[in-house]
Amino acid sequence: MDPGLTRCGVGVVDSLPGRRAELVAVGVIQSSPTDSVDLRLLRIADRLDVWLDEHVPDVVAVERVFAQHNVGTVMGTAQVAGLAMVAAARRRVPVALHTPSEVKAAVTGSGRAGKEQVQRMVAGILGLAEAPRPADAADALAIAVCHLWRPTGALQGGERNELTPAQRAWAAAEQAARRGKG
Repeated sequence: MDPGLTRCGVGVVDSLPGRRAELVAVGVIQSSPTDSVDLRLLRIADRLDVWLDEHVPDVVAVERVFAQHNVGTVMGTAQVAGLAMVAAARRRVPVALHTPSEVKAAVTGSGRAGKEQVQRMVAGILGLAEAPRPADAADALAIAVCHLWRPTGALQGGERNELTPAQRAWAAAEQAARRGKG
């Protein structure tokens, strides 16, 4: 999930053998800037519930909120990220937080890649003719792919702070690949 108060990108991918991924669903949850913040958050929370109930993920990966110059943007982004974490926790689904540079590095090989490069790589990784639009949708997929390839990211989960079977398999494969190249 790419949290945002006006546009919240959501994406679901499945892991395939050979470090590949397949698009399941992608979209953007929107709220109107003319509505009060509480109603905007309610709308996003309701739509996140629908996504989680429909797709039943093994893990919810969320872009970690980082400091920006615009405090209002940071607040809204953090609030929406919190909604996603609570929605996942209610379903006993672990949450992983990934920084923007971690996502860029996982998808493109460079933590300083531009948005367009990330979008092109996401399209290529998922075998899409073009990157999903708007950018928030492509960003959500980049976060999902990042988590598939870096499963031991900042995994949350309170008492359930353990890896899922799929995450353990990815982590073992990553370690084996590193040992084989070392």
